[in-house]
Amino acid sequence: MPKVNIDAIDRKILQYLIKNARMPFLEIARECGISGAAIHQRVKKLDDQGVILGSRLEVDPKTLGFDVCAIIGIRVSDPSMNLDTVEALRQVPEIVECHFITGQYNILIKLYCVDNEHLMHTIFDHVLKIPGISNTETFISLNEAFSRQVNVDNVILE
Repeated sequence: MPKVNIDAIDRKILQYLIKNARMPFLEIARECGISGAAIHQRVKKLDDQGVILGSRLEVDPKTLGFDVCAIIGIRVSDPSMNLDTVEALRQVPEIVECHFITGQYNILIKLYCVDNEHLMHTIFDHVLKIPGISNTETFISLNEAFSRQVNVDNVILE
């Protein structure tokens, strides 16, 4: 997707929505000093341009009993199988992220499990049974230090 240029008002709108996607457009309009209709138009434009990918509710996995977070590096024996491998990984409900990466592995996944036994079951009975996966390396996250969206303050303005 091509790079999109935004102005200072678009950046301010994004800052508010990143902090709180539920913030009413009229409140954002007051903060930006423009009309509610202008906010709607600008958000629609940002959405149409692919800047805004949607809004979502974030759930803390630990509160639901998912006490183990792991990151797994996956090496695929034949890179032409990468897309099929990703489609098979998509079917494993514990996996919440999947990235193509450079380096020693082809794919990096993030998953949440209830406990170490659940993690072991997921790795051995699901991930390692996917055709083409030659080896993996698992890293268990002890604690997520932080997670954030891109800093729109660093966006180049029009």
